[in-house]
Amino acid sequence: MTTPAPTPKREDLHRIADLCPQRWVQHYTRSKLSSDPVYGAVAKEVIGTSQPILDIGCGIGLLAHYLHACGHLLPVTGFDYDQRKIDSAVAMAASAGHTHLNFAAGDARTGLPEFSGHVVILDILQFFTEPEQDTLLTAAASRVAPGAKLIIRSGLQDDSGRFRITVLVDYLAKACLWMKAAPTRYPNAAQFQRVLTAAGLKVSIKPMWGGTPFNNFLIVGER
Repeated sequence: MTTPAPTPKREDLHRIADLCPQRWVQHYTRSKLSSDPVYGAVAKEVIGTSQPILDIGCGIGLLAHYLHACGHLLPVTGFDYDQRKIDSAVAMAASAGHTHLNFAAGDARTGLPEFSGHVVILDILQFFTEPEQDTLLTAAASRVAPGAKLIIRSGLQDDSGRFRITVLVDYLAKACLWMKAAPTRYPNAAQFQRVLTAAGLKVSIKPMWGGTPFNNFLIVGER
């Protein structure tokens, strides 16, 4: 059973945005935190639990700051391939005085930090091949503690217009250099069921479009 997650106040979200080192990133962050349903969805899954969080593909650490604003004060470890974003994440956490937030750069294709707790993977699986996706999902699942969850947001491959929009926006993110790579392959629901069930997790998959045009789904695997 999940606990209803508190919603951060508008000033809390603006305070997070003001930590960003560049003005355009501040504007992006205000919009992202106030409009993207994924932050509230993750908060709903973890608030009220006693497990730390590993955020794979953490970017500049927005999820960690959002959860802090919701009252989740347990350790969050962020892990991302982009050293620039990790540098920003470290600086933002230091400016906020959040000593329970830690960030490190690394390639999820070659290994993850040792960890036990909740694991979060948001919007990065499309940058991996199918074998790499399977390996990452298996490794992430092995770090989910008893009673904890693997929480994933991913676009799923199908023939919908939402899927085509999702692909287009991912290519635009690469073109404007916000993302370091273009998409490689989008997973499908059967893949999540196959890999995560084999890893011992109970899997649920549901649409998480919110007010966006993207083909995003929330995948939760619970041990």
